[in-house]
Amino acid sequence: MPDDLPHPSRAEIRIEAVLHALADPMRLHMVRELARLDTSVACGSIDLPISKSTRTHHLRTLREAGVITVVPAGTTRMTTLRRADLDALFPGLLNGILAAER
Repeated sequence: MPDDLPHPSRAEIRIEAVLHALADPMRLHMVRELARLDTSVACGSIDLPISKSTRTHHLRTLREAGVITVVPAGTTRMTTLRRADLDALFPGLLNGILAAER
């Protein structure tokens, strides 16, 4: 497991990538849970009806879009929503998406 996964800088985050990442219902569920918890969580701690490999794919998509950060912490990886970056770049977007009807 690599120690440092690539993340886009704030300046590299693009609206198209963010919207694409959030368009998937499972990824949107993950982001809603991260927003609700409002803290870093272990990657596997959000209960999802998907395989580990599919979870990894969704986390990678969110990370590469700049929606989350994933950092190693011992033998696990901690996931955090990049709310400050998203709010600075796209004011109101995340709140609007999170408030949208499920």
